[in-house]
Amino acid sequence: MAQSPMIDQAMARSLDLLNRFAGSDLARRLGLLEPAQRLVREGSRRGFQAAEAAAKAFQPLVKLVKPVRAERAGGDLSVFDLRPTEEQAMMQETVRRFATTVMRAEARAADDRGAPPEGFLERAAELGLLQLAIPEALGGYGGERDPVADVLVLEELASGDMALALVVAAPLAVVRALVQCGTASQQSRYLAAFAEDGALPAAMAVVEPRPLFDPYRLATRALRTEGGWTLNGVKSLVPLGGSARFWLVAAAAEGLGPRLFIVERGAPGLAVRPEPAMGLRGADLARIELTDVVVAEDAMLGHGDDDGLSWAELVDGARIAWAAMAVGASRAVLEHVVPYANERQAFGEPISHRQSVAFMIADIAIELDGMRLLTWRAASRASAGVEHRREAALARIQAVEKGMKIGTDGIQLLGGAGFIKEHPVELWYRHLRAVGVMDGGLLV
Repeated sequence: MAQSPMIDQAMARSLDLLNRFAGSDLARRLGLLEPAQRLVREGSRRGFQAAEAAAKAFQPLVKLVKPVRAERAGGDLSVFDLRPTEEQAMMQETVRRFATTVMRAEARAADDRGAPPEGFLERAAELGLLQLAIPEALGGYGGERDPVADVLVLEELASGDMALALVVAAPLAVVRALVQCGTASQQSRYLAAFAEDGALPAAMAVVEPRPLFDPYRLATRALRTEGGWTLNGVKSLVPLGGSARFWLVAAAAEGLGPRLFIVERGAPGLAVRPEPAMGLRGADLARIELTDVVVAEDAMLGHGDDDGLSWAELVDGARIAWAAMAVGASRAVLEHVVPYANERQAFGEPISHRQSVAFMIADIAIELDGMRLLTWRAASRASAGVEHRREAALARIQAVEKGMKIGTDGIQLLGGAGFIKEHPVELWYRHLRAVGVMDGGLLV
């Protein structure tokens, strides 16, 4: 979308006047030469940023008559087979290499910085995960919707670093939601943009800053207004706060219940503030405050006859996704403590020869397998299109309780070394603590 000619002319006149003043004798005599030159530089930079933002405004790139939905992958639940398909195994191996070579190396710096490394999302986009989630009709090369493949990918990503995994998974969740319940116009405008720019930052904003948050009882409200909706509320622990181009904000819509609304960055009444937390710091977490934010009627997902929206299914999908993330981070802990216990000497022998150490490691392995099986069962039922709310809830409960225990035991096994940053276990422990408060923001 081009800027208004009047805005362009006003910007040009303002910069011209500033430039003249910066080079004048008056500025020199008043001692304002350096501040004036700084204003010129800042004005030029902001002008270019505004022009760039206007050029990047979302425009429909594909005209759809009706929304495109992904078919479920299906599956025979009467057969107990845990072997991934050939395609799933190939994807799993590709993501595992990325997690071990790129994410592990960047994890500590991202945690210290409180944001992902420069260019990380672009490197992650080379995996092609977003394009696999976008139907061919919208420029991607995705086919079926396969939650089992999603949990395999999320586990591998989180084994590298859960915070950076959230950076990769947040835009993917937005794409999944738009495919699952977006309108034709929403898909034309936003999914086509994702297909064109595989590193487009976006996220879902669901969690709210209050004790015992329940995604079925949202405090954020959406009230009907002429031609649209007015949103008021606060969202917490939202990833990609500094870079997201837009968010899917969960709000209780008047007369409809929980819904998702598309809110673009820069909307009047929208404030985005950094929110450093104990864990997941590398995901650039933010608090989003909405004060009388007005959005159009078509900003609501599920608007129209063919909405495909089931809030319960979105909640269940998020819980399965977070359980998969907990499995990945817990697996990283296990893979670190086993060689450490075998190599660390005490009283003339490896500490793994002590029953208390060996039993604790065995407990981690047992709980990890239990978490993984519950997660895979929930995902397989979701793929088959059968009821899976109970399975998603069980997977979440196990991930919250056992994930925190695995993180704690990992610290305990390393002793004093587990308390310092020389080893990554303290980082993984902080990430695993976050699973208990994150209820939303991801989707399989």
